[in-house]
Amino acid sequence: MPKVMLIDDDRTTVMLLETLLSLDGFQVILAAHSSEILEKARREQPDIFLIDYHLSGGVQGTEIVKRLRAEPAFQRTPIIVTSGMNVEEAALRVGANRFLMKPFDPAELPSLLHQLLSTV
Repeated sequence: MPKVMLIDDDRTTVMLLETLLSLDGFQVILAAHSSEILEKARREQPDIFLIDYHLSGGVQGTEIVKRLRAEPAFQRTPIIVTSGMNVEEAALRVGANRFLMKPFDPAELPSLLHQLLSTV
């Protein structure tokens, strides 16, 4: 069962994606606060990350991507950044594998995750 770490502070989005991904056979690890992300990632060793661009406390998802890519264990782990703003260039520049513009079709997410996992 692949592990996906969902990094988002919007409760509605988290509940929807957690349910959807769980039904599609993913183990979902939740992280909403930037202070817990790296420690939780080290402990849980997710197979893929799904990161919102705007996080609480003014932290941007691109900063989280940079921190993850600095960790040897996550240098090749697939990362998807999501946002309602077009920040694709910034997300890819710091090391994200993909960018999804919100709103996106949640039903398409599992196939995208499997596609990225198959390239690792």
